[in-house]
Amino acid sequence: MMRKTPLILLGAAAGVAVTLIATQPRIVFDGARAQAAAADTYRQLSLFGDVFERVRADYVEKPDDSKLIESAINGMLAGLDPHSSYMDSKSFRDMQVQTRGEFGGLGIEVTMEDGLIKVVAPIDETPAAKAGIMANDIITHLDDEPVQGLTLNQAVEKMRGPVNTKIKLKVMRKGQDKPVEVAITRDVIRVRSVRSRLEDDVGFIRVTQFNEQTTEGLKKAITDLSAQAGDKLKGFIIDLRNNPGGLLDQAISVSDAFLEKGEIVSTRGRNAEETQRFNSRAGDLTKNKPIIILINGGSASASEIVAGALQDHRRATVIGTRSFGKGSVQTIIPLGSGNGALRLTTARYFTPSGRSIQAKGISPDIEVLQEVPDELKTRTDTRGEASLRGHLKAEGDEATGSQSYIPPDPKDDKALHTALDLIRGIQKNSAYPPNPKTAVPN
Repeated sequence: MMRKTPLILLGAAAGVAVTLIATQPRIVFDGARAQAAAADTYRQLSLFGDVFERVRADYVEKPDDSKLIESAINGMLAGLDPHSSYMDSKSFRDMQVQTRGEFGGLGIEVTMEDGLIKVVAPIDETPAAKAGIMANDIITHLDDEPVQGLTLNQAVEKMRGPVNTKIKLKVMRKGQDKPVEVAITRDVIRVRSVRSRLEDDVGFIRVTQFNEQTTEGLKKAITDLSAQAGDKLKGFIIDLRNNPGGLLDQAISVSDAFLEKGEIVSTRGRNAEETQRFNSRAGDLTKNKPIIILINGGSASASEIVAGALQDHRRATVIGTRSFGKGSVQTIIPLGSGNGALRLTTARYFTPSGRSIQAKGISPDIEVLQEVPDELKTRTDTRGEASLRGHLKAEGDEATGSQSYIPPDPKDDKALHTALDLIRGIQKNSAYPPNPKTAVPN
């Protein structure tokens, strides 16, 4: 039976977890040494207090006390590793919105172009779609305030807001001389972390992040693709490329969707008794159809858990380039009303065979490099976890640098076409299908 898991978010830039930690009291056998250590700690804290008071009293301009404290906390945490940090109350709220995968908003995917907001696409059945917002619309004003001068994040924040509140958009549309004004009432918007399509006889499922909606989105995609393809369905491709991670429980449940039994992942903290193991339950949603997973240098953390679990159990063949290598778990510890939260690295995670991915990544069973346009060649490699200053060291040799380019046109996507050819039997490779006899023991 799979153990109930706390809400833990794992990401390349900043993996986080929402859970409260209860630690066992530790018995100290050497009283004199413990007292000396405590005295030294209090002396250092006293030093911090002295410096703080000196800055407050003598700095050339009157400093903001709260900013001094926040900077000190950030400095302390930054000295630990790249993923431990302090989140103020706004950052904490933003993180919660991201992990929930839903918010009050309009339902449009946007980007910034020439200082204005360009609509990439409206999301189906959302207020924006119902109001007639179209792809390539240019948003110039929000509630009569010009968008020019705002950052993309600032504009997105203005478009989000409480459900049932209104916002007025001024939109420039190709083929129309005058701007169009559209009033939209905000509603609950769910982030689509899963997209799918049928590649004739193969189901293609793209997972962009692991939020609270991901497993349900995956299950729906499998059901819909199976119904569309019927008996001709030959297998599934799960695309985790450039997926920075997300919630640990979602990585576990996504892995579980393809496994009948066995360990999915384990987390190991400072003390042996803190080790946790998460196991799959019976029931493969694909009815044991062939699976190929696509990864690259931008696949991190929760993505690496899924790829590593299915690779170790020989349930899937992994294709692409080596993943990012973020193998640490962060726990979010709320610090009380208005004080934000502490994001602290508390454990490493390991694949079912006992591999630590930290600063190494998942190596694909079949490496496929993409052809990159000359103008992008200097920007398409991800340096990986091992290149981050202060990262937790790997167990053994570290690895840095891996290609993370995905061609915008699927016809140029070599990894995708390799996967399709293998599932259809056009190409042969000893890594496909994977040999279950070499899987980790269950």
